[in-house]
Amino acid sequence: MKVVLICRDKPGAHDIRAANRDAHLAYAAETGAVWMGGPFLDEAGNMTGSLIILEIESLEAAKAWSAADPYVRAGLFESVTIDAWKKTVG
Repeated sequence: MKVVLICRDKPGAHDIRAANRDAHLAYAAETGAVWMGGPFLDEAGNMTGSLIILEIESLEAAKAWSAADPYVRAGLFESVTIDAWKKTVG
């Protein structure tokens, strides 16, 4: 199943994001669960959150994946929404 994670950074958390970016990208690659993902950007081009689409067994597995993400462990996000998702266009 596909599951979408919509993650919004805490205000002023750019340093947390920068310090954990390599670990986050390595985790995404190592787990093989990320179908597609990338950062949200503000008008100046600064990263302000993440959109991650997982190809994973269940919502519970997606929640476990999110909990182990280095960004989550470092406290980067103000909020994380996790929902089942179905691709219908594109």
